[in-house]
Amino acid sequence: MDLHLDQHRVLVTGGASGIGWAIARGFAMEGTAVALWDVSAAVESRAAELAAEFHIPALGIAVDLTQEAAVVEAHAATVAHLGGLDHVVHSAAIGSGKFGFPFTNLQPVDWRRVLDVNILGMVHVAHAVIPEMVARGQGTLVFISSVAGQIGSQTDPPYSASKAANINFAQCLAKDLAPHGIRVNSLCPGMVQTPLNRGVWQSWNDVQPAEKQRSYEDWGRDKIRQIVALGRWQKPENIADMAVFLSSDRASEVTGQTINVDGGYVMHW
Repeated sequence: MDLHLDQHRVLVTGGASGIGWAIARGFAMEGTAVALWDVSAAVESRAAELAAEFHIPALGIAVDLTQEAAVVEAHAATVAHLGGLDHVVHSAAIGSGKFGFPFTNLQPVDWRRVLDVNILGMVHVAHAVIPEMVARGQGTLVFISSVAGQIGSQTDPPYSASKAANINFAQCLAKDLAPHGIRVNSLCPGMVQTPLNRGVWQSWNDVQPAEKQRSYEDWGRDKIRQIVALGRWQKPENIADMAVFLSSDRASEVTGQTINVDGGYVMHW
């Protein structure tokens, strides 16, 4: 499907790996110029891969989204390189790395970094990129949230709470920005094999007695059988397809929505 995104420009945060990388590739396939922001130093080489494979302008900037000044600087560099931004997909996120059931397994200090990255990072990005879009009277934003932000997953309460905040803030922005011709949506993956998902299994497995420990593959297979209606993992590319679609004019009447790409996971709840 030609989504008419060639000659457009997109920023993907968390774009050096996992779902963010799949989203960046999805846009690149459409001929979109891509900027990647990521805390990983590998982000520059990843951008170079996109440029070489798809013959598009691509830029990679290593940036810590918790640092407001660094985000402002990264945005200025991105605009200088690409000439502006038409779309933003905010995918950068972390989990606590600990098993959070019951929630008293965690201490308040375990929440701070997750909230700084997943909530304040989101706010910093929004404040940096939106004024330019408002000035031009157009643009789209997609926040990658999670089904955990809708069901209150007990596995990692800080992560779940932060993802609920992603959804809520996207709705606030959608209302604020609609008069300016800017659409904002959130997109919720289900069970996707990413480093973050593997970390969820690891934090669970580490606290199990030896007889209850499972391999990542066995744990995932059983969980999917129990709660995912379609009975299979979702792929990063499935999330990317929806993110690209929501950014295109084919979704011109879609704003303030929370779209699940979860194989029917949420229906379990």
